[in-house]
Amino acid sequence: MTEPSSTIDTTTPQSPRVWNYWLGGKDNYEVDRQVGDEVIAMTPQLPKLARESRRFLVRAVEYLTGEVGIRQFLDVGTGLPTADNTHQVAQRVAPESKIVYVDNDPVVLAHARALLVGTPEGVTKYLDEDLYEPQKIVREAREVLDFNQPVAVMLMGILGHVADWAQAKAIVRELLSDLPSGSYLTTCDSTNVHDPEAMNRAASIYNASASPLIHLRQPWHFTELVTELGLEAVPPGVVPVTQWGVAEDQLVPRPEVIDEYGVVARKP
Repeated sequence: MTEPSSTIDTTTPQSPRVWNYWLGGKDNYEVDRQVGDEVIAMTPQLPKLARESRRFLVRAVEYLTGEVGIRQFLDVGTGLPTADNTHQVAQRVAPESKIVYVDNDPVVLAHARALLVGTPEGVTKYLDEDLYEPQKIVREAREVLDFNQPVAVMLMGILGHVADWAQAKAIVRELLSDLPSGSYLTTCDSTNVHDPEAMNRAASIYNASASPLIHLRQPWHFTELVTELGLEAVPPGVVPVTQWGVAEDQLVPRPEVIDEYGVVARKP
């Protein structure tokens, strides 16, 4: 990988870099691989969760672009570029799609140029903004996206870093508030529903040395988010990400249930 810049902390493991390591990427450092391996040793399914969440993103974006006709995406907390980023999936289906990425991690910013390579017909832009300042995100996104037309907001594995669930909901509400009817929210995060002992242990190991901290969610968090924001969940609703967007003829046997839940929901 490229040499780290002076603004990048290579002494503390960082969430997007650990996730990148689990996805098989190269944009990580020894400290990230060390904590990543410690977590894997205790909870071997973690890399699978990372891969399946990316596959969920791919299926969701293909659905939103291909079946719904969405042409604008606001991807907040996108993390490091790997295979099948939002703009790549959307622009494969509709080359004219516009994608705005948002992150404020120094390593992610150092690789922003990789994200900025989209189709000539479309737009791919990167914003250096903080999840905790949704009004600024919306204000800057307006310079690229047409808020008179539907926008799909992507929050993939990012709300789990917000300790206060009420604050997490407030952030999402702010991001969606100015968007028109027909806009969508896609979100997913890790849970401790199916293997609580292993997932709690993994989160504890990770939080002991990495940043930002991760907070495991429950399915009811997603249901509450959809209900309180007045959204309409796309069937099958709140489910493990392995079971969203999978054709019915592929559900026998049903895909493996994992501790990564997600939902796609429409703003009426």
